[in-house]
Amino acid sequence: MTFTDLNLHASLLKAITDQGYTTPTPVQAQAIPFILEGRDMLAGAQTGTGKTAGFTLPLLQILTEKTMPKSNRKIRALILTPTRELAAQVAESVKIYGKYLPLKSAVIFGGVGINPQITMLRNGIDILIATPGRLLDHIGQGTVDLSAVEVFVLDEADRMLDMGFIRDIRRVITILPKHRQNLMFSATYSDEIKTLANTLLRNPAEVEVARRNTSSELVTQSVILVDCKRKSALLGELIAKHKWEQVLVFTRTKHGANKLTEYLQKIGITAAAIHGNKSQAARTKALDDFKRSAVRVLVATDIAARGIDIDALPHVVNFELPNIAEDYVHRIGRTGRAGCEGEALSLVCVDEADYLRGIEKLINKKLDSRIIEGYEPDPTIKAEPIQRGRGGAGGSGNRGGNGGGGDRGGKPTQKRDSGRHEPKRRDNDRRH
Repeated sequence: MTFTDLNLHASLLKAITDQGYTTPTPVQAQAIPFILEGRDMLAGAQTGTGKTAGFTLPLLQILTEKTMPKSNRKIRALILTPTRELAAQVAESVKIYGKYLPLKSAVIFGGVGINPQITMLRNGIDILIATPGRLLDHIGQGTVDLSAVEVFVLDEADRMLDMGFIRDIRRVITILPKHRQNLMFSATYSDEIKTLANTLLRNPAEVEVARRNTSSELVTQSVILVDCKRKSALLGELIAKHKWEQVLVFTRTKHGANKLTEYLQKIGITAAAIHGNKSQAARTKALDDFKRSAVRVLVATDIAARGIDIDALPHVVNFELPNIAEDYVHRIGRTGRAGCEGEALSLVCVDEADYLRGIEKLINKKLDSRIIEGYEPDPTIKAEPIQRGRGGAGGSGNRGGNGGGGDRGGKPTQKRDSGRHEPKRRDNDRRH
């Protein structure tokens, strides 16, 4: 099958050709016809499968086929995403594929001034890409009109729920016109996603191009067993020894990301951190530097990394395992994209044994584990519970060495650790 077989507009086909694509990915081949038919849809696809173009292309076609007077241009499509980075990525996709079409789009998120966004909205747009918090800011100020929305796209729905945006989503839905097309995309099909889909979608087509909660077969996954306090030194040695030039490293917390970044810089490895406490400008610069190889290592928390889309990213390292097993799938989904092979390596200490078992149960796969000479785990160290809370950095605790992740302290009064709580102020995305 080629894109021509999908009956897309000639202007869209030209833009696709400009990007060097001829064959749609499985999610694109399945989703695009349903969307063009005007059906609601629930699509489950891992990151890196081309899902963004899977809804961007038919969305652009639908809006193009029904032209509206430019003098009375209103928002006809709303795309809601959980993070700034993902919103920017979707906006770029709309721009790339819609460059030969007479449509206007805008993206709004927090962390930047609201007044330029108000000006854009007043000038009239067809497609709005937004994060929940900033969209509700505009709704509250009366600076956005959603009364003409024909298509509503809820992207990364599983992350939306995990970040606590369910009330915001429901509030937005109540404002939208009753009669509209709804498209819901999710990396996983959880029971919560099914519940949300039942309330949002009408007789939806269902597309799922990856088995539930599976990891990409193109990603080589392995584990190195190592004491918590020696993780930083081991990571530095691996990067230097194997001459890794582009490595995405995950920590559980913002503090841990900062500390590891400082350690890598200290030993001469260029690195940058990206998390919710960083300004939008700092996050954008760090990501751009990483993409153009100005820094070798990007250290990220789970939420900040959502939406990172890097072609042929070779290495993902779990410096600390996530306390929620599904996040492991999201993390390693940053590599092994679009037919390219990748490597996902996890540095696991004795405290994380339960996390590892949970991940292996979720993906239904036993991960190969090994020990590096000179970094053998101390058998006398006993596992301690990983306390999670805003105060603690989680994971490496008072066993942590340079960049090891901080104190074990911190009140374990909340279910998720501080790395998972970054957006509880309603995102990073609400700050002006």
